[in-house]
Amino acid sequence: MTQTKKNTTVKDIKYYSRKFWRLFFYTIGGIFLFFLFASWGLFGAMPSFEDLENPESNLATEVISSDGVTLGKFYNENRTAIKYQDLPKSLVDALVSTEDERFYQHSGIDARRTFGAAIKLGKDGGASTITQQLAKNLFHGEGSKFLLFRMIQKAKEWIIAVRLERQYTKSEIIALYFNQIDFVNGAVGIRSASKVYFNKEPRDLTIEQSATLVGMLTNPSRFNPKRFPERAIERRNIVLKQMVRNNKLEESAKVLLQKKPLVLDFHPESHQEGTATYFREYLRDYMKNWVKENKKPDGEEYDVYSDGLKIYTTIDSKIQEYAEEAVKAHMENLQKEFWAQQKNNKNAPFVNITKAETDKIINQAMKNSERWRVLKADDKSDEEIIASFSKKTKMTVFTWKGEKDTVMTPLDSIRYYKHFLQSGLMSMEPQTGHVKAWVGGINYKYFQYDHVGQGARQVGSTFKPFVYATAIEQLGMSPCDTIIDGPFMIRKGRHHVTENWEPRNSDHKYRGMVRLNQALALSINTVSAKLIDKTGPEAVVELTHKLGVKTEIPVQPAIALGAVDITVHDMVAAYSTFANQGVYVKPQFISRIEDKNGNIIYEPVPENHDVLNKDIAFAVVKLLEGVTEHGSGQRLRTDGGGSGDNRWTGYPYQFKNPIAGKTGTTQNQSDGWFIGMVPNLVTGVWVGCEDRSARFNSITYGQGATAALPVWGYFMKKCYADKSLQISTSEFEGPENMTINVDCIGKSRYSNGGSSGKSNDSTAVDQPEEEQNTEEFEL
Repeated sequence: MTQTKKNTTVKDIKYYSRKFWRLFFYTIGGIFLFFLFASWGLFGAMPSFEDLENPESNLATEVISSDGVTLGKFYNENRTAIKYQDLPKSLVDALVSTEDERFYQHSGIDARRTFGAAIKLGKDGGASTITQQLAKNLFHGEGSKFLLFRMIQKAKEWIIAVRLERQYTKSEIIALYFNQIDFVNGAVGIRSASKVYFNKEPRDLTIEQSATLVGMLTNPSRFNPKRFPERAIERRNIVLKQMVRNNKLEESAKVLLQKKPLVLDFHPESHQEGTATYFREYLRDYMKNWVKENKKPDGEEYDVYSDGLKIYTTIDSKIQEYAEEAVKAHMENLQKEFWAQQKNNKNAPFVNITKAETDKIINQAMKNSERWRVLKADDKSDEEIIASFSKKTKMTVFTWKGEKDTVMTPLDSIRYYKHFLQSGLMSMEPQTGHVKAWVGGINYKYFQYDHVGQGARQVGSTFKPFVYATAIEQLGMSPCDTIIDGPFMIRKGRHHVTENWEPRNSDHKYRGMVRLNQALALSINTVSAKLIDKTGPEAVVELTHKLGVKTEIPVQPAIALGAVDITVHDMVAAYSTFANQGVYVKPQFISRIEDKNGNIIYEPVPENHDVLNKDIAFAVVKLLEGVTEHGSGQRLRTDGGGSGDNRWTGYPYQFKNPIAGKTGTTQNQSDGWFIGMVPNLVTGVWVGCEDRSARFNSITYGQGATAALPVWGYFMKKCYADKSLQISTSEFEGPENMTINVDCIGKSRYSNGGSSGKSNDSTAVDQPEEEQNTEEFEL
């Protein structure tokens, strides 16, 4: 009996033993086959060797200034790749200490944590290694809530992690990981996160800032330092504690760092905010055609929003900053005066137009609005849409003191925005054509029309140098030649004039015999008219087009007074030809474009051609110097004691160096211009309202010398104060053997002209100029 029981027990042991080992090997084999089938892609596609070699990332295209500053990005996801060597040690230490303490010991899977991962399957309770998290982010995203699918995903994740470890070094895996994480608030990847939250490059992050960003990794939304600062601080301190535990930080340092407050320098990166917004939009539009003409080696088009291009521009970040500051400083104060003048205007901001003309402007603005577009897309009738513009609604509006929440009708908001004076500024290096600054308006978020490259406006007297240049070239005249300033008429039929044209000077005075240099300095209309009568308007139009002006110009004598619409972009390019000894250089705003791997895929070829010989170009420069010596630009030489506009920007100008320039004021002072040149920088400024019927009541504030010149003065003061920019204070370079007489009074510099010092800017029509108002404005 006992023997039988022993035999039975032995048999049972053998039976169960065989069953156990059979089950064990089946399980091992099943797991092996499960992973094998997963690696073969039977449970879904697995990344190929090429995929692992070049993991797809939605990389933003960077727009980079000539001095290496990122001006902005074009992106679907705001991600910019960064290399391991650009990561601070504190950031790497914080990551490894918090997310994967044995990162440098395992080969993609941490055996100690695998069992925990199996228990928490479907929850992913922090068990994955950094490499596994990278695999998930790169190739299959968020885990499934269904157990079986999650097991399949986990298997694929492990396989990919092992392959990544074979393909990349530990340092490369960390860099890839940091480049993939979404830190919310439009920041994808560590470089974007560093810029958005702390406005610095990752290499400049402090230890506590590194800990804050690493602390977000568990749940970026929950530990968002912008929305939940207290949670972010608590999580940051846990990261610092982990760094101490892993011997990456001293206990004493941790104690001090944990006491520090959370200090953000929040700079969300968007297409509508930041530096050079108008230029970036112009560049984005340019790139639409560029990708069609410059394709990848395989024939596909580059995707500006995801291919991680680097567009190196000619914009100088400092010059751009000073230009934006100049526009803001002057326009904010000029706007105060504009508001004051409109208080008693029942049809504000429009002047001298009928109700029908006003209605036409407002109705067109309604049809151009985003509200109209959206409601039209919803199949609303025109009557319903128009009615909606009269219903009060909550909205946020632009003011010079910041955004303001208010309640008004969309119709009232249209009229409100029509009040705002706009501005355009472009600055260019004449010898190279490199555009150094581009300010297309006062605020891109609210006013997206670009007044540099997009909006052509009447140029007034800034057109006159083209007439003088033609006269010097065609008639062999010099700045020292004399001409009579007196009543003058071009009769009907001559130069295709349809009726007698008798231009008058802006001050209704005549000076008799004057030299050409005096005539341009004082912007005498009759002299410009006489010169175009002698050369013929055809010659002036031809020269103007050679100077790079693309606008269609009417072949009429009236263009001598500036009745022509031209962009700031083209005017700056044209004036630059004079500063560049008669050689036109097409404005250039891109220096090169690189792909995401740093390969140069585009370098523009400079375009230039001879327009004028050196003698003529220099003669025009000397004429324009006279404008700033004692003409309508003379206030650039003052100490700020006479004219209130100097104090609008907080600076007396007091420029002593050679400056060539020209002011311009147009019909009813709707447009104010100033284009100023020094040997290595030409800058044009335009100021006016969106609609020409919205304007100052008098020329006191509407003239170019008051509306536009102060922007130039403030801008150049800032540029000269920054010695690193090396903006020239030297004389303009003239030909060695000058054949045209420019030394009218026996000196190299023009210092006489019989002017009383009063600004005498001309207009495109007959309009008296008034003395500058001396009311002081405070910044």
